[in-house]
Amino acid sequence: MQSRNLIVPAALLALVALVAAGCSTCNAGRAGGAGQRHLVNTDGYGVALQGHDPVAFFTEKRPVKGSKSLQSRHDGATYWFASRENLAAFEREPARYAPAYGGYCGYAASIDRISPIDVEYFQILDGRLVGQHNQKAWDLWNADLAANMAKADTYWPGLVAEHGRGEHQLVNVDDDGLALEGHDPVAYFTEHRPVKGDARFEAHYNGAIYRFASAGNRVAFENDPARYAPAFGGFCGYAASINKVSAVNVHIFQVVDDRLVLQHTPKAYALFNEDLSGNLGRADQNWPGLVACKGR
Repeated sequence: MQSRNLIVPAALLALVALVAAGCSTCNAGRAGGAGQRHLVNTDGYGVALQGHDPVAFFTEKRPVKGSKSLQSRHDGATYWFASRENLAAFEREPARYAPAYGGYCGYAASIDRISPIDVEYFQILDGRLVGQHNQKAWDLWNADLAANMAKADTYWPGLVAEHGRGEHQLVNVDDDGLALEGHDPVAYFTEHRPVKGDARFEAHYNGAIYRFASAGNRVAFENDPARYAPAFGGFCGYAASINKVSAVNVHIFQVVDDRLVLQHTPKAYALFNEDLSGNLGRADQNWPGLVACKGR
């Protein structure tokens, strides 16, 4: 598919992965996890722009796949580059080349949402790389470009505050970067059971790939990912309540206060529910420290 791209000069614009097999205790002295929050559209391995070189969008006016051997970190995400020259340019001025709105869809940001992008739909607007989700988003965005960019800029800080994370992240994914072993997170709420997702319907959130049983479930997730993504990074809720990290059985779950909480074993489920409110509160209190200690 030919890239949809447009360069607009400034004068015309008035915008963890971590898989844990057992439990390990975090050093309480490292708890805290507070600090600057980041919201960057990455895959299950923390790579932004689906591995495409951010500098090439500016210099070659097209998406160019980067190399894992040429990478740099910025704003909590990893970027790959097609050449050492592009890597050096990025490291001199990362804020110049990193995508606007964290590499999420510009139009979605303009309506106070986050959505992934198709890298073929991009623009350089006032010196900023802006991507869009699809042709429909591209058309809606460009129907009133200046106004939509202004709205996206206004909403973006709030989206970061709501959906962002710290420098470290701790998300239970498999070797392919899939959360919930590929099960649909929305189905836990709507069908009250684990439902296997379809590779045709995927979304990236907080460094993980989520799969969905239908396009409608994917849309629901993209409209409110913080609601449907599992609590405690998809790790065991009871383990978090005793300041540990443990893998889960995706068939042992409950929805508590509109949050999806999974457990490691039936025993963990029973122990968690002996004092549901207290254990949930302790897990919430411990989680930032676990992320700071165990996250990447």
